[in-house]
Amino acid sequence: MMSLTNRARGAGPAFGRMMACCAVVAATLAIAAPSSAADWKPTHPINLIVPWSAGGATDQFTRVVAGELEKALGQTIVVVNQVGGSGAIGTMSALEAPHDGYTWTAGAAQDLGAYETLGSLKTRITDWHLFLSVANIPILSVNEKSPYKTARELIDAMAANPGKISVGSAGVTSTGHAAIDRIAAAAGVQYRHVSYDGGNPAVISTVSGETDATAQLASEQVEMIRGKRLRPLATVANEPVTVEGYGTIPPLSATLPGFTAPLSYFGIFIPKGVPDDVIATLEKAWRETIANSEVVKKFAASRGALFAPSYGDEAQKIAFPAVQANAWMLYNSGQAKVSPDTVGIPKP
Repeated sequence: MMSLTNRARGAGPAFGRMMACCAVVAATLAIAAPSSAADWKPTHPINLIVPWSAGGATDQFTRVVAGELEKALGQTIVVVNQVGGSGAIGTMSALEAPHDGYTWTAGAAQDLGAYETLGSLKTRITDWHLFLSVANIPILSVNEKSPYKTARELIDAMAANPGKISVGSAGVTSTGHAAIDRIAAAAGVQYRHVSYDGGNPAVISTVSGETDATAQLASEQVEMIRGKRLRPLATVANEPVTVEGYGTIPPLSATLPGFTAPLSYFGIFIPKGVPDDVIATLEKAWRETIANSEVVKKFAASRGALFAPSYGDEAQKIAFPAVQANAWMLYNSGQAKVSPDTVGIPKP
C-alpha cells in the first residue's frame, strides 16, 4: 500500500502546504451550512457515466464513492462506462441528458476544463457542479525489462531519438497525457504519443511492451509496480511516493530541478440547471458522508492518491490551476483549436 504517512515524514514545505490546504478544505466541509433544503429523495436509480474504460483511475474511484453515496441517498447508482473522444463522448451524454438530477458524470476536473479549448465539446468547469473526492498523482514508468533505469536515462533517450520513444496515455486531455507533455516541455524533448480509451489499457500497453513508457496515475499502476511488471522512474510531482512492498519513487524534480505540477482533482460532475434540492442533497452527502468516509480515505491511500473532498466554490478554486495548466499546454503544443483565454482560461 502507498503510505501518505511515510511521504509526509520526508516531505518538503510544498507537500506540507498541500496537506494543510486539504485539511482546511475538509474542515470547511465539516462546518459549511447547506445552501438550501437538502430533501431530494431519488425515486429511481441514478446513472453515473464514467467517460473512460473500466479499471482506470476514474472508474476505480467513482465506483468506491458511488457505493458510499448509495448509503446516503438510499438509491442505486448505476455506473456506466462510455468511452470515446478522450472523455468528451460520455461527458456530452451527461450534459445533453434531461437536467433532472438523474444523470451525472465523473473524471478529472482538468479534462472537463479542456474540452472547449480542444473544440470537442462546448462546456467549461463553471457549467458544472463539482464534487471532488481525491487528487491523483501520475508516475513515469517503463516496462520492468526496459533498458531505462532512471528518469534521466529515459529523457536522454527521448532527446537522442526525437519522436521515437512511445508513451501510452488515456488520451488527449487525460492526466497521463498532460503529465508526459509537461515532462517533454520541461526537458525540451519529443516523444510519440499512443492514445488509449482509458488509463488501464494505457498502463497495460507498457506492461506488454506495446509502448515504451506511460505517465498514468499511481492508482492505475500500483499493482503492476508491486508485481514487478512496471519500473517506476519518478512521480510527476514535487514529492516522492512510497509504495509498500516496493520502496520510494523519487520526484521528477530531482531529475529536472524546478519542475512543478499542479494537483489533478477527480470527482463527480453534475451539470448546472438541475433542481436546487438535488445539489443541496449532494452537498449534504459530501459534507456528512464522503468527507468522513474511511472507505474512500483508505482506498485513496492504498492507490497513492490524496483524500481531498470538496464541492462548490472551493472545488472550482482548487481544480482551476490544473485546468489552466492543461489547457495552455494543449494550445501551445498545437493540439488545441481554441485559445484558452477566449474561453475564460487566462495564462498561468
